[in-house]
Amino acid sequence: MEEKQVGQITHYYGNIGVGIVALTDTLKLGDNIHIKGHTSDFTQTVESMQIEHKNVSEANAGDVVGIKVIQKVHPHDKVYKVVA
Repeated sequence: MEEKQVGQITHYYGNIGVGIVALTDTLKLGDNIHIKGHTSDFTQTVESMQIEHKNVSEANAGDVVGIKVIQKVHPHDKVYKVVA
């Protein structure tokens, strides 16, 4: 499977399991993403995404979004969209 970098983690809120992603490309609900860093390496589907605490179904390059993540992430982790 091919992967394309779509952003980078800037912050993680452990109490609510949300990673903040600065996007460099478009991301939509339902996209499969791969988060990879020094200690992070997992794939998940984007099921919840917010901009400024408002639910959105799509975000574009330049947006900063909060994504519900299934594992802990760290600043500077790379976020890739998995392209089938």
